Amino acid sequence: MTTISNALQAARTRISAAAAQCGRDPESIILLAVSKTVSPETIRIAYGVGQRAFGESYAQEALDKIAALPDLDIVWHFIGPLQSNKTKLIAENFAWAHSVERVKIAQRLSDQRPDSLPPLNLCLQVNVSGEGSKSGVAASEVAALAQAVATLPKIKLRGLMAIPEATGDSAKQHAQFRLLRELYGQLIAQGHALDTLSMGMSGDLEAAIAGGATIVRLGSAIFGERKKA
Repeated sequence: MTTISNALQAARTRISAAAAQCGRDPESIILLAVSKTVSPETIRIAYGVGQRAFGESYAQEALDKIAALPDLDIVWHFIGPLQSNKTKLIAENFAWAHSVERVKIAQRLSDQRPDSLPPLNLCLQVNVSGEGSKSGVAASEVAALAQAVATLPKIKLRGLMAIPEATGDSAKQHAQFRLLRELYGQLIAQGHALDTLSMGMSGDLEAAIAGGATIVRLGSAIFGERKKA
């Protein structure tokens, strides 16, 4: 428990320091613990030291954890690739979906969200680096996708998400976060009521917070490096 407690405290300290550097309130930044491949027992430990938001990338693995932890008031975020055959699982079991890049997926999430649950919070994933291997809608297509998604019932468009290129070039890193922030600003100017920029991971959270991140997704900084399959 001590190791995870210390890691979470260190992560929160990094967030606070990064926020102070750019004159932001650290309370405006949510720490999302990326718990893919992490056991339910480890999630319970993190919960026990105050962590409430957890991010999962694999639907079935996540459902097993949700079933194993019914007594915990966890806010579950789905941050992995969204495939049509998984949307029902996401719509029924998660509070957030961060990786929407097609109208078809948003439509399915809307259709499959139970009436008994509050609207599903959505972020549109943007490919800010232009890498062919990366998921996400092109920057030029964000406005049209947002317009289509915002009209759907039982979901709520909250903002944008990105996984920038892994690079040691700080100028490139900052430029990619800045692009997402600019797209976010453009959508707000067009009348969308957004409040979320999901960007920044264990290796680049300082640059992400400087760029306006409201959710940072930290895995290895909390749970250690994942074992390779």
